Amino acid sequence: MRRRFLCWMVASCLAPAAMASTTDIDPALARRIDSDVQTVLQRTGTPGATLAIYRDGVAVYRHAYGLSDREHKTPATLSTHYEIGSITKQFTAAAILQLQAAGKLDVDAPLATYLPDAPHAKEVTLKQLLSHTSGMPEYLDGPDVEAWAVKPATFDQIIARIKDKPLDFPPGSRWSYSNSGYALLGRVIERASHESYEQYVKTHLLAVAGMTHTYTVAEESSIPGMAKGYRHADGKLEAAPTIHDTVGWAAGNLVSTVDELERWNVALKSGKIVRPADYALMTTPAPGSTDYGLGLFVDTLDEQPRIGHTGGSFGFTSSNQYFPKQGIQVIAFTNSGDNPEPGQMLVTAAFEAMYPDLARAARKPAAGEDAAVTSTVRTAFDQLQKGSRDPSMFGDKLKAKLAAGLSGRMAKQLSVFGAPSSFIFKGQRHDHEQVWNDYRIEFGPGNSLPFGVRLDEGGKVVGISVG
Repeated sequence: MRRRFLCWMVASCLAPAAMASTTDIDPALARRIDSDVQTVLQRTGTPGATLAIYRDGVAVYRHAYGLSDREHKTPATLSTHYEIGSITKQFTAAAILQLQAAGKLDVDAPLATYLPDAPHAKEVTLKQLLSHTSGMPEYLDGPDVEAWAVKPATFDQIIARIKDKPLDFPPGSRWSYSNSGYALLGRVIERASHESYEQYVKTHLLAVAGMTHTYTVAEESSIPGMAKGYRHADGKLEAAPTIHDTVGWAAGNLVSTVDELERWNVALKSGKIVRPADYALMTTPAPGSTDYGLGLFVDTLDEQPRIGHTGGSFGFTSSNQYFPKQGIQVIAFTNSGDNPEPGQMLVTAAFEAMYPDLARAARKPAAGEDAAVTSTVRTAFDQLQKGSRDPSMFGDKLKAKLAAGLSGRMAKQLSVFGAPSSFIFKGQRHDHEQVWNDYRIEFGPGNSLPFGVRLDEGGKVVGISVG
């Protein structure tokens, strides 16, 4: 699902307090985590959140913060339910791998084997859909997406949004996130299992993992302790619309609690859901990708291995991350649908509070920093955040792109991060004959942004990379 944008101006009146907690760690560490979490929530204006840290399936830290419903002044609790958005994708991926183990499908087979009438069905494989390397166009794009996504949709109506569009790139050649691939996989599960997607997930995944209190978006109105979703628009916090269950579907329609999701994590890693060899497939970058397996990101935080997924909808962001070297799972749910994602920021802040030496090492500047270049980079970022009010520092081609609309898009993307607290030089990289100067920009606990700049011989900015 797609996020909305954050505004800081209401943060001061939304300072969430911890409402419930369980902790089995050093009190000083607990206070540090709590302080950093409070900073993130206040800066982002997030109404409510639940954060939990587990070691070997046992909770060592759990806190709920703020309000799950502002209008009714309902406090968030450890059992508050949140939409978990695209974390649903690992459930869909596990279902596909279960069906392959049962001999009912082959992930290396073309989509046409199971859905012969689907767009580009002869060109893409199930594995490419699972790993976002298919090039399948996005059904949740377009100016009408929000108005459309809150209404019921059939599978055929979902596919109609992409059926006449070309692939974004040759399958397997690169990576690009696609909810469409997972909608198609949902229908493959139904064809191969002869069950509805919802029934398959409930019977073969949730029940096996012991998840008796995980539901779908369609059931939100009857879930006790369901959080209400919010977002910022024009500087004001407002109730967010709810994506329709039939639209989120196999790409993101589950609703859960932190403890329920940890039951899933334990079951998935232990071989209870899929075979160990299939879990290895899920957690190994697929061909065409450097950091995504099958339904799971496989990347790093502070140079430490990390396996997991984020999720978001119009009113919620979430993050579910496992750190194998440290043996900990960190889960954060929020009822804010803004970007940068508060859910991921909370996980990062908690991890770095637990392992401050790793955080410090990751922020160590690289050798060879040029102070004049860093000054140019700082100014360029400031200009991009503000909409390039003085384009004289940019090269002609980039200046033309900024004038043609890139300036507004960049300002919208970057202004929500707020004022940087530091620029950390991370070295130079060479891309063919081009030299990029890479930085890590810090914005406070849990929030940083990779930012690269390429300069010409005259010192003008001729290339930028973000993220």
